[in-house]
Amino acid sequence: MRALVVYESQWGNTEQVARAIAAELGTTMEVEVVDTDSAPASADGYDLLLVGGPTHAFSMSRPNTRQDAVNQHEAPRLPTRGIREWLDGLAPVTGVKAATFDTRANAPRLPGSAARAAKQELKSLGFEIVVKQMSFHVHGYAGPLVDGELERAVEWAHEVSSGLTSADTQ
Repeated sequence: MRALVVYESQWGNTEQVARAIAAELGTTMEVEVVDTDSAPASADGYDLLLVGGPTHAFSMSRPNTRQDAVNQHEAPRLPTRGIREWLDGLAPVTGVKAATFDTRANAPRLPGSAARAAKQELKSLGFEIVVKQMSFHVHGYAGPLVDGELERAVEWAHEVSSGLTSADTQ
């Protein structure tokens, strides 16, 4: 089985989560991890796609929210394209499983989710969603990750693996 993990990250928090998920999945399958600027335009050749990005303005980032993160919050990176733009250019598929995750400020009842929006995009492209999207929390705007979030990422990777097994036996 081959998996592709695509992430968008400005402070490195989402990248850390993506790499923790990929490391765990890598114990049972071949995994490639890439940022959105390096991601392929197709999921051909992969059995599983995981997509993660930060929640900006209650959804997936946009060019202006990424630029605001640099200007107002001193984000060290400015991706050329985020998961929104990458998904807009992604080719439709059949038979590929998928899951989504995001990072977000650790604030109770904060609405919106980049992962939920990305999941809807993937479903519209024909991907089979195997587990509910997951949010991982950061302190403030820039992070770091809240204690225990990387462990939660590993647990979620187990859930993704279990979703693959149960989907294959149905």
